[in-house]
Amino acid sequence: MIRSTKSTCLLTAFTLLALVLSGCWHTPGEQQVRESIAAVAQAAEAGAAGDVSAPLSDDFDGNAGELDRRGLTNMVRLLALRGEHIGVTMGPVSIEHRGERMVATFTVTLTSGGKLLPDQLGLYEVESAWRKEDGKWLCYTASWKHAMYMVGARWRAMLLF
Repeated sequence: MIRSTKSTCLLTAFTLLALVLSGCWHTPGEQQVRESIAAVAQAAEAGAAGDVSAPLSDDFDGNAGELDRRGLTNMVRLLALRGEHIGVTMGPVSIEHRGERMVATFTVTLTSGGKLLPDQLGLYEVESAWRKEDGKWLCYTASWKHAMYMVGARWRAMLLF
């Protein structure tokens, strides 16, 4: 009787451990997308334009034509040349598989210690789509919307439609 109770407890413990570990595991593709998103955030903070554009496809489309790969690279380069520092704080990244592609959604907060226009700072909701090209996951489109913006030292929420 004691032996079967020990076995049941041990089996339950291993089952719970397996469930916990499976929840922490990501596919190699998901991990590459997560690492690329984190690398872009770090590169933007460092003003490293080439590193920001590294995980973007050649035909990258940002916010329905607002910003392409070259435009994004040039914007980061210009900010770095002006001595601007952009702070990037990432929220959790959620990844959904859609056939052969993946969609990553997350929030990002942009801050600045320089002259960047206040309406460009704040919290953004981002959705990015990724596809595999030559064995590497690249972002081919992204859209973002301003979820909050900073006015003085206060945060004001914007209505999202």
